[in-house]
Amino acid sequence: MDYLHSTQMTIPVFEVVVLLAISTVVLLFGRTKLALLINYLFTLRWGYFSFTKTMFGSEIYFPDSTFLLCYFTFGFLVALLAGIGFFYTS
Repeated sequence: MDYLHSTQMTIPVFEVVVLLAISTVVLLFGRTKLALLINYLFTLRWGYFSFTKTMFGSEIYFPDSTFLLCYFTFGFLVALLAGIGFFYTS
């Protein structure tokens, strides 16, 4: 648990501003599910770059293809299922 409290993650301010701007516009149009999907995709991207930076040194290291394939396959599947969920109402 101590590891989670001591972990630092660097996200460029410009990307945070872009995310906030896109999310705000989408939410103003009442598309809550789309805003959640956009936030998920930004988080997926930030998580990948943060993992590769902190685990493998200061420069970005591209891990083996197995990790990359699994990470983006599961990320794409979650995004795809969320997109399919847009067509169903509860």
